Amino acid sequence: EAYSSCIYMFFPQGSGVIKAGFAGDQIPKYCFPNYVGRPKHIRVMAGALEGDIFIGPKAEEHRGLLSIRYPMEHGIVKDWNDMERIWQYVYSKDQLQTFSEEHPVLLTEAPLNPRKNRERAAEVFFETFNVPALFISMQAVLSLYATGRTTGVVLDSGDGVTHAVPIYEGFAMPHSIMRIDIAGRDVSRFLRLYLRKEGYDFHTTSEFEIVKTIKE
Repeated sequence: EAYSSCIYMFFPQGSGVIKAGFAGDQIPKYCFPNYVGRPKHIRVMAGALEGDIFIGPKAEEHRGLLSIRYPMEHGIVKDWNDMERIWQYVYSKDQLQTFSEEHPVLLTEAPLNPRKNRERAAEVFFETFNVPALFISMQAVLSLYATGRTTGVVLDSGDGVTHAVPIYEGFAMPHSIMRIDIAGRDVSRFLRLYLRKEGYDFHTTSEFEIVKTIKE
């Protein structure tokens, strides 16, 4: 069966940012931090009720009043409930405005991710979102394809993972992949420590996002 369009969901390094759009777009249609925000003090936020969850632009806008939590660490999902909420938000009227049953999904992941992480993602997309088809690909391979090449070495350092992936004729060479779980978020933590020594304290999760902005 042929589909008119395919949704892709792209996680650069699988931790800090989520990008989503339709196949054929020149650039991702939507891009927002891959985190969930919950009110720290319910009474402070007008209209906020206990249990309210903020995702995407709203989470960015109100992050000073929120407790920020990333569902992924080093490319691996740690909180599947929050991750599912973010995926649901991607399909909502605020983002792609489409039904999950109508489009296949291309999902990317960092190299050498555990198999159970991939299996759980497939379970969620097929059983919860009822997608007609799902393909999970290593993002390094797709990055090389984007340059018009099928053979080369991709060196990538994102928010949660840094890796070097040799690729030959479109196939990654698993025995030669180098991966370390040190990346942008660790640099942000080091910067926070350095700023603390200089007398500037950033304690809360929302203040940590300020450190991240300074770094970038």
